[in-house]
Amino acid sequence: MRRPALALATSVTLAAPVGCGGGDSPPPAAGAEAPRPTAAASLRTLATGLRVPWGVAFLPGGDALVSERTTGRIMRVPRGGGTPRAVMTVPGVATQLGEGGLLGLAVSPAYATDRLVYAFYTTASDNRIARFRLGATPRPIRTGLRNGPVHNGGRLAFGPDGKLYVGTGEAGDTGLAQDRGSLNGKILRLEPDGSVPADNPFRGSPVYSLGHRNVQGLAFDRAGRLWATEFGQNERDEINLIRPGRNYGWPVVEGVGSTQGGRFTNPQVTWATSEASPSGAAIRGSTLYVGALVGQRLWRVPLRGARAGRPTAVLQNRFGRLRTVATAPDGALWITTSNRDGRGVPRSGDDRIVRLRP
Repeated sequence: MRRPALALATSVTLAAPVGCGGGDSPPPAAGAEAPRPTAAASLRTLATGLRVPWGVAFLPGGDALVSERTTGRIMRVPRGGGTPRAVMTVPGVATQLGEGGLLGLAVSPAYATDRLVYAFYTTASDNRIARFRLGATPRPIRTGLRNGPVHNGGRLAFGPDGKLYVGTGEAGDTGLAQDRGSLNGKILRLEPDGSVPADNPFRGSPVYSLGHRNVQGLAFDRAGRLWATEFGQNERDEINLIRPGRNYGWPVVEGVGSTQGGRFTNPQVTWATSEASPSGAAIRGSTLYVGALVGQRLWRVPLRGARAGRPTAVLQNRFGRLRTVATAPDGALWITTSNRDGRGVPRSGDDRIVRLRP
């Protein structure tokens, strides 16, 4: 059974390391506060007119590739901002399946020589990961992940070890999160060709951690530690510090609860689901930044080694639902909105990418 989180006087809870969470919550009420003017040097719009931008990956020169979830297109946005240009439509993407579609993107660490781009996307039969050169036919490197109208996960990130990390959701079937034979409700660790690294925690398995509901944010700190965001169900959203082989509890535990004698790992931070629905995550220096969908804000979380401090909110109600946060090569944060996903209230110019210099 699910155990409730241990709430503080405020709605943010800090805990000992790590847990579970997941799925977009209902839309906010219409009439949210419009963006206010701010100093151009710290916050400005880079691109507008996008269709539910989801993945953001930077090319060596600083331009960004941006996936559109509901069109299957990959757009290129100049590093200084400007009109997005379609560079490819990924074939076979099922763009009408609930939260599915063209999701996470990653650029190969060796892009200068191999020119490879990685994408996580939904097809009519599964979720899969493929790699390709822009404009070429994608070559799947991992197929057969359960798809569903909700909880498809989808985030991709290369770690400092050169491995590809993948956040997956349990596709609405909670039992998959605890099933080590399933790739759903997990964080996966793969070689760039999709094979299983020899030093993964479970021999012969791509599973790196389990017991997740819907992981849409992955970020590595300067010490190489992996932090992940996770959607809760009715009570608590989470930030987890990911350790190899750990079980983060879903669906037995939501938020902070009994570890059952060390079987489960508690989250570092939890929020009420009305304040977050945390999706993309990025680390700049010693601060973790998390985009909130229902919370319509950017959460700023100080990291103190392997512990997370108390979050503070910025950009609250400024741009609506915030999906992805990515650290650009120049250190600025690129933040995408998700107001045209059927759960938001679109504003003129949506969806957009804004750049924040903390």
